[in-house]
Amino acid sequence: MNDSRYARFGSGRSVLRVEDDKLLKGEGSFADDVSAPGQVHLVLLRSPHPHARIAGVDVAAAKAMPGVVAVVTGPDLVRAGVKPLASSTDFKRADGSPSASPPRQALAAETVRFVGEAVAAVVAETLEQARDAAEAIEVAYEPLPAVVDPAAALAPGAPTVWPPAIGNVACEMRHGDAAAAAAAFRKAAHVVSLDLVNQRVAPSPIEPRAVVASYDPASGRITIRASSQMPTGLRDALCAEVLGIATDKVRVLVGDVGGGFGMKTGLYPEDVVAAYCARTIGRPVKWCAERIEEFLAATHGRDVTSKAELALDESGRVVALRIDSLANLGAYATPAGVVIQLMIGPWVSTSIYDIRTIDIRIRGVLTHTGPTAAYRGAGRPEAIYIIERLMDAAARRMGLDPSELRRRNMIRADQMPYKNAMQKTYDSGAFESIMDQALSLADWSGFEARRAESATRGRLRGRGLATFLEWTGADVFDERVTVEVSGDGFIEIFSATQAMGQGIATSYAQLAVDVFGVPIEKIRIVQGDTDRGTGFGSAGSRSLFVGGSAVRVAAQRTVERGRELAAAGLEVAAGDLEYSDGVFSVVGTDRSVGLFELAKAQPRAHFTVDSTSSVADATWPNGCHVCEVEIDFETGAVEPVAYASVNDVGKVVNPAIVVGQLEGGALQGLGQALCERVVYEADSGQALTASFLDYALPRASSTPRFRTAMDESIPCRNNELGIKGVGELGTIGATPAAVNAVIDALARAGAEKSALGLQMPLTSERVWRALRGA
Repeated sequence: MNDSRYARFGSGRSVLRVEDDKLLKGEGSFADDVSAPGQVHLVLLRSPHPHARIAGVDVAAAKAMPGVVAVVTGPDLVRAGVKPLASSTDFKRADGSPSASPPRQALAAETVRFVGEAVAAVVAETLEQARDAAEAIEVAYEPLPAVVDPAAALAPGAPTVWPPAIGNVACEMRHGDAAAAAAAFRKAAHVVSLDLVNQRVAPSPIEPRAVVASYDPASGRITIRASSQMPTGLRDALCAEVLGIATDKVRVLVGDVGGGFGMKTGLYPEDVVAAYCARTIGRPVKWCAERIEEFLAATHGRDVTSKAELALDESGRVVALRIDSLANLGAYATPAGVVIQLMIGPWVSTSIYDIRTIDIRIRGVLTHTGPTAAYRGAGRPEAIYIIERLMDAAARRMGLDPSELRRRNMIRADQMPYKNAMQKTYDSGAFESIMDQALSLADWSGFEARRAESATRGRLRGRGLATFLEWTGADVFDERVTVEVSGDGFIEIFSATQAMGQGIATSYAQLAVDVFGVPIEKIRIVQGDTDRGTGFGSAGSRSLFVGGSAVRVAAQRTVERGRELAAAGLEVAAGDLEYSDGVFSVVGTDRSVGLFELAKAQPRAHFTVDSTSSVADATWPNGCHVCEVEIDFETGAVEPVAYASVNDVGKVVNPAIVVGQLEGGALQGLGQALCERVVYEADSGQALTASFLDYALPRASSTPRFRTAMDESIPCRNNELGIKGVGELGTIGATPAAVNAVIDALARAGAEKSALGLQMPLTSERVWRALRGA
């Protein structure tokens, strides 16, 4: 409502986040902040072996220790009828047989398949007592051979993770036309080929996972307080798939969430054990992960090895793309881990380029490592990294500016809507315009002067470009929102999407202000209670464009319901009323009634509207990111020194929040490019990066000077707000932009051949060796 006196709090403005006041005062309520009367503490004993048969578990000593309430093993859960967690069943193997993955028990009953897999659980009065008792459990392991590398897992005679997954391939998928691609490659004037690794990374939210489970024997209900992005999904998976109980027997509550990044989207073994123990013992059970448990047992991201090829004609137009990838699923094929790599990544494999012929093969491989699942971007960063590395390699091969080769292959604005080779339709986009704006923002033409200045300080300078898009929405396009207007002067809006630090409550409140025309402090956003409402939750950058659209629709329907009530009270036709700034007025008179006054007059001093609405399809945010780096020749240390990006995210509700998402995401992408990597030792299967002493995250000191712009002139056509998802865009663009910049610097220094063989993360040692041709 641009003419509203409250418009300064509405969409399009950088309103201060409504969430922050309590957080800055230390008044947040995270899962570990919650304690229940009479609660006991849960500690899990984890396998030190990557692969072993469990010959026996002796819990007698642990049960006899002070304060111990219960000790639970895998066989105990099996006998109690607790079923395995869900595994992927939507894909097949190459021969048409079903996907094959071992059943994952919440506590391993017969075999452990990765270091850190839970084997037994201790519940005790105090956390210290539970830890002491867990150490007293004696597990007789019979070690078995293990394999942690996906390529090694395919080799003849490799250790087997699960016999039905012959050759350790759980599932496989092929996209495109292999014969047409082969023909295009035979006729191509230029072919570039790269072996690329999207290494395994650990999501590392600032708040570890935590759960408090309580049981009410009178109602037979379990209440779970958890740190989760998807409360409804957690509830449904626990009920239907594991405990075999009705969904109304479990309530999931989520308060503040200290980051998710995709890691907190699913049901974990610890959730199952806590719920089982609470129901069995009859007391609240609390578990909070230690950081080492997050590194070992929370899901990881990425871990895809690819042979990628691009075929081009004489003019530099791409005629075919061919990719053969191994996706390391870990020891268990999670539904998310499989669909992300076998389906979602390929959806964006051709990105913003008009590439009609593709041949993409992805094999999901089982290894004796922790399972993989969602991590910020989920499949799209892997796919975009591949095509952007290929584009740079092709430009270098043809002697073209990287931007020029991309320009020759971009989908034109007049081709919209555009159906790509994976049959996904882009509704809008002006990719060349976005790139031109980014090149200007980055001062692309002035690079040589900056490179010369860096050289005077003994530093090598390189620049990297990434032009790209992503898919958002998680393919779930409907959302339910409940609005309650109260006579005490507040509007409460409940959504099943979930705040996790991204500022979604502020954006929702701004959208509500647009419609209701009331001060933003009169809007209360409520989330995280499956008794209040259910829905898909927050993943795939869907919260604002699906959830926000639903808030807008629900608010409009609430105003219309208020109009009906006001018309009845004022004894006029609804069409005779106009609404502005929280007041219904009879046109041409001085008669009116305020929204909250109207609510107070209702039988319970409020009125409620329960609204479900949908958006038409996914959104396709896109951008052009330019990174410049300096390299210390003596040490190989890489420093990102400049970062410019122009981003098409459609209409922007809160510019400050969106810029924060873009730049925070970019820093995570730089982390993968330069420093992050989960490492398992090949011989022992041990995780060598199970703490922040060994796993390097990007720091404030490694943050470049960001220049971030947004183009709002190309709204999404698939939702009424014109919004495109933004939460993952920065991460997707930063990784290839930074790696391309490092390779550019090395190539300019005469180390192009060794640079092309570099794999992420581009640590100082790796870059130093590349500079010296080692």
